[in-house]
Amino acid sequence: MAVPKRKVSKMKRRQRQAANRYEGVQATFCKNCGSPAAPHAVCPTCGMYKGRQIIKAAAAE
Repeated sequence: MAVPKRKVSKMKRRQRQAANRYEGVQATFCKNCGSPAAPHAVCPTCGMYKGRQIIKAAAAE
């Protein structure tokens, strides 16, 4: 039967268990229109990013 050679430290154990607590990317909201958007990405609804118009949105046309 396999037996650990050394004690697993608290830090190593917590690092391994942290992956089980990961819930994915948190939802963010556009500051211009308030619709949900991926973080660090252009808003698909209004086309704004960091307060600047980056693309022409389909709804605006």
